[in-house]
Amino acid sequence: MIASRLGLRAYASIFLCLLLIAGAAPDARAQSANASQYTTQEIVDAGHGFFGSTSGGLAKIVEKAFQSYGLPNGYILGQEASGAFIGGLTYGEGQLFTKNAGQHDVFWQGPSLGWDYGGNGNRTMMLVYNLPSIEAVYGRFGGVSGSAFVVAGLGMTVLKRDDVYVVPIRTGVGARLGINIGYLKMTPAPTWNPF
Repeated sequence: MIASRLGLRAYASIFLCLLLIAGAAPDARAQSANASQYTTQEIVDAGHGFFGSTSGGLAKIVEKAFQSYGLPNGYILGQEASGAFIGGLTYGEGQLFTKNAGQHDVFWQGPSLGWDYGGNGNRTMMLVYNLPSIEAVYGRFGGVSGSAFVVAGLGMTVLKRDDVYVVPIRTGVGARLGINIGYLKMTPAPTWNPF
């Protein structure tokens, strides 16, 4: 009888240990998911370092993006040039930063169509959400964009493909007025073909 009680206690102890391990597993997964995402402060710091003195409204725009979409698991820093007279073209290049897959070159180009006139050069930060792998950033992301500035401006748009969101935050120099619909095609190498 004493032996059977000891055996029961041993089984009960093993069972409790298994329950504790199983209960801890979801928390460990949640922590690793958060470890691959960027905080508001990390993004604002990267933006201030990248945009420099023109980033006065950056914190407000980043805060709005975080309220709408949560924590990004990647971001792109780069520059682009675009111009439009009803139809427009955009070309850019930069670096994709991730916590768990390092840095990768990325290029983007795309057409737009709408009531849109002018030209500009931008320093661009793109917040990337729900990126399952580096390859998932390459492809076409569509959305609606609007611009209204002369000399300098700071703005945000939202582009989407499947469950991946790209939120470009741009500070530009030039003259641009209008609204357009279009897409950006992200590629691992530069190309002149926007389609």
